[in-house]
Amino acid sequence: MQALGSKLGLPLLLIAGVLVWAPGAQAQSFSICHGYGCYFRTQVTLTPADQSRIAALMAGGRKSAEAERTAIRRAVQIFELRSTQVIGVADRPRMEFGKAREKGQMDCVDESTNTDHFLRYLQAFRLLRFHTVADRDARGSFFDGRYPHFTAVLRDRSDTSWAVDSWYEPAGGKPDVMYLSKWKERGFNSQR
Repeated sequence: MQALGSKLGLPLLLIAGVLVWAPGAQAQSFSICHGYGCYFRTQVTLTPADQSRIAALMAGGRKSAEAERTAIRRAVQIFELRSTQVIGVADRPRMEFGKAREKGQMDCVDESTNTDHFLRYLQAFRLLRFHTVADRDARGSFFDGRYPHFTAVLRDRSDTSWAVDSWYEPAGGKPDVMYLSKWKERGFNSQR
């Protein structure tokens, strides 16, 4: 009986490990907005390999809130590259007037929505240690000389809000991560 127990010990341990990681072992799907204002939606699935890569990246950011924000920037890059692979078109940086309803192109509504969904995925899978996801936010109103612009938002443990804005870079570029208060002051004359 002792030999049977030792033979079953390792397989049972492996099964237990898989059950603990079960949520990450399943493919995670997102409805990716593109075409400006979420005109198009394309299902994008993070494979278990994608999820493992993202989890490993996020594990590297467990030392501090700053390290976690750096890891988030890199994780958003992976997410965006995966999205453009599936869509089949690489998004160019910023919005181009007259390019609405063009497959793969994203305005700040698309970008902030997609980033928000991805950050909520990180939160749901407990990959965020120092931050929680807050509601998206906006700046600009035409009346103040700026175009309306949206961003995804994180909040740290000190209740400081952080903008996570991937609109300024082409798909797969590192998003801007900055104090939301500073982000709200910007946006004049194409300032980031």
